[in-house]
Amino acid sequence: MPNAPAPNDLTGALNPVLEVNEQRLKHIFNSADLRFLTISVPGQSRVLLVYIDGLVDKDPLDQAIMQPLQAEMQPESGGQQNVSLGALLEVRLGAVAEVKRVQKLSDLVEGVLKGNAALLVDGENQAVLAGFQGTEKRTIEEPSAELSVRGPRDGFTEDVRTNTSLIRRRIRSEKLKIESLTLGELTKTDIVIAYMDGIAKESVLEEVRRRLRQIEIDGVLESGYIEEFIEDVPWSPFPQIQNTERPDVVCSSLLEGKVAILVDNTPFVLIAPMTFWSGLQAVEDYYERAIYTTGLRWIRFALLNVSLLLPSLFVALTTYHQQLIPTNLLISIAAAREGVPFPTVIETLLMEFMFEGLREAGIRLPKPIGSAISIVGALVIGQAAVQAGIVSASVVIIVATTGISSFAIPRYNLGTAFRLLRFPMLILAGILGLYGVIAGIFLILIHLLGLRSFGVPYLEPVSPSNFENLKDVWVRAPRWSMYRRPVLTNGGNSRRMSGGRRPGPKRGGGMG
Repeated sequence: MPNAPAPNDLTGALNPVLEVNEQRLKHIFNSADLRFLTISVPGQSRVLLVYIDGLVDKDPLDQAIMQPLQAEMQPESGGQQNVSLGALLEVRLGAVAEVKRVQKLSDLVEGVLKGNAALLVDGENQAVLAGFQGTEKRTIEEPSAELSVRGPRDGFTEDVRTNTSLIRRRIRSEKLKIESLTLGELTKTDIVIAYMDGIAKESVLEEVRRRLRQIEIDGVLESGYIEEFIEDVPWSPFPQIQNTERPDVVCSSLLEGKVAILVDNTPFVLIAPMTFWSGLQAVEDYYERAIYTTGLRWIRFALLNVSLLLPSLFVALTTYHQQLIPTNLLISIAAAREGVPFPTVIETLLMEFMFEGLREAGIRLPKPIGSAISIVGALVIGQAAVQAGIVSASVVIIVATTGISSFAIPRYNLGTAFRLLRFPMLILAGILGLYGVIAGIFLILIHLLGLRSFGVPYLEPVSPSNFENLKDVWVRAPRWSMYRRPVLTNGGNSRRMSGGRRPGPKRGGGMG
């Protein structure tokens, strides 16, 4: 037997001696779920079958490998008689599975860890990897975090290939490109970049590739790991990369020239670049009629301002600017605050903190009791606090209204940003009054104006302004009038359709 390399050394090629390869694999893995099976092929040689139990589907493995190996393996009639057993196995398995020949031990180990079955033939320094992956998968279900009244009901799963197929079902074009890479020194997680060739901007696409290639980490368990590495401003409260569980949202973003990043083992797909306005667009905005969507967007923008500014405006007005409050309302607020021991700003901060605590508790608890605990807890604590004279009824109303308004923001991570910004706005209002509120608004606007996502301004198309793209910001224009893609994300193919033309009734109103 030739000299064998160190057992745990992954460098170098496979050894022609079957026992040497087997011992090296046993030392490398040293795991109870690794299966070794040596089969003597009649008239040929010995074959070592290696796979990880639980990652391989055993039924097709038995039908495609075990049974043919236990029978006599001979080349097809008319074929050459000097074909090696490894080459013969590759030909036979290629009809039922994805097959790959490897010579390096590191490639063999990586292939087994990905769920392939490895076949090593005695006397050959190559191995055959056959794809018989058979891990348990979650069925395709409706996303629980992005519900819609109208629209598709399927959502992404934890399997990246299932997710790419859901995109392919909607975009049946050769222009849809899929690129793969692996991240994570230990997890070796599959990452997929999806984009539309000729529509995605090349500079944005190349920047996505560059940032992903520069990631050096031992493990990637969820797309959030990737998001934190590639976002432009990590300390900004505003999300710069959109995440979604819905294939229709990803497909619509791809058709606008954006890039999607799919990560294995998570249903959340990243979309870049992201703008502030895309965070305020709900799923069914594009499935309902334009006039309905426009009205709902105005309500959504109003509630967004309420969720950010209502508590701070209440504190500023009741503390420093009582002359701006109508007399009857001021008397009512003063009567409700009689006996309350805290200043208005402390009172409001206390109630906001309790409201956020109840919301978090409702999320962490099991679903059957989470919603009940959060609602009942808010009612009981609020009522008890008012009766005890710790807080006033007006503050409870303000905090409850603010909390309800924050639920109108479609994207959870954008809503979280405004939930966090409420607290510094409250402190500014408690110190400087309306001047503090105005200063806080200006600071937020300055930050948003300087924020970028993969080179695209965060407030585009409002700043820099683009009239054509404003049709999908404050309002949602009819689909037939939105005939151009966003300017700063498309790579030259800007037209969706012939501009401004739509089929309709003949002049005169009739169909005949």
